[in-house]
Amino acid sequence: MNDEDRRQHLEFIQNIVTRMNTNSFQLKGLSIAIVTALFGIYASIGNVGFVFLGIFPTLVFWFLDGYYLQQERKFRGIYNDVAGLKNNVSVRPYEMPIHKYTSNIDRQYSYWNVLLSKTICWLYFPVVVLLIIVGILLLYKDCLTS
Repeated sequence: MNDEDRRQHLEFIQNIVTRMNTNSFQLKGLSIAIVTALFGIYASIGNVGFVFLGIFPTLVFWFLDGYYLQQERKFRGIYNDVAGLKNNVSVRPYEMPIHKYTSNIDRQYSYWNVLLSKTICWLYFPVVVLLIIVGILLLYKDCLTS
């Protein structure tokens, strides 16, 4: 592969990584917006079910965000191999073999490892715990105040 082909291949990969990163960022924002909206609905209606309802979309966004981060890591692996920084998988010119980047090569490509990574777990897990605690406190607020 000549230098110009390598440069363009790396540029294609970097564009994909940027898209994955943007998708992940938008999922985080959308998740927080939905949870906030459900708290707002609870505040206006008073039905605690809306607080608990926030758990489901938060979990869905957590799993989707994990998927995008896993894909991003795989493309970063391709980038490193094409750039010559690592030599885990041989990549032909303009090839994007993300299926070759598995947890057998490196643990960072494992979906469960990504799902529990600091960048994702520290956002979604506290939100789920907060929703459960607030929901239980609101559900039993009469028992707690008497």
